[in-house]
Amino acid sequence: MATYAVLGSPTFRATKPLVPTAKSAQYDAPITEHARRVGVSADLVRAVIQAESAFNTFAVSSKGAMGLMQLMPATAVELGVHNPFEPDQNIRGGVVYLKRLLDRYDQKVDLALAAYNAGMGNVDRYDAVPPFQETRAYVKKITESTPQAPPPTKVYRWMELVNGKPVTRISNKKPASGAYDTIVR
Repeated sequence: MATYAVLGSPTFRATKPLVPTAKSAQYDAPITEHARRVGVSADLVRAVIQAESAFNTFAVSSKGAMGLMQLMPATAVELGVHNPFEPDQNIRGGVVYLKRLLDRYDQKVDLALAAYNAGMGNVDRYDAVPPFQETRAYVKKITESTPQAPPPTKVYRWMELVNGKPVTRISNKKPASGAYDTIVR
């Protein structure tokens, strides 16, 4: 085992069998493109790929997950990935799936990663990272090696009547009552 940097990801370090930096670098453009498009950290995507397949395009798990981001066959079909061994399709699908999990678990990276590894049903059943050794190690490995962005700042917008005229109010504190919009930055 060795600890090494992944080229194109200055904030990510991994402890796995050494992967040549050229191997990860060849996927930097699709990782960056798809991560930016859906609003996921490219470093997080790189960390997931490293943990899932060590950047092996043709990786297949014992449970049938395929490609760089180890998409299960049904998930690949749902995400429109026709060839899970084609890097761009696999990364696109994996990033979209990761974004769905982040959204589902209110941007809690540990829960999204746990669901990526052990399934949403297990995360929902325990309402936390499931007590599976493999899943806990997976989440720990990725979260400790990936910089955590601060959670999105929530900004609330609502209307109030002031002297009989509507006035827009904006605050980072949720209004005590009434209707409001949530703006996430």
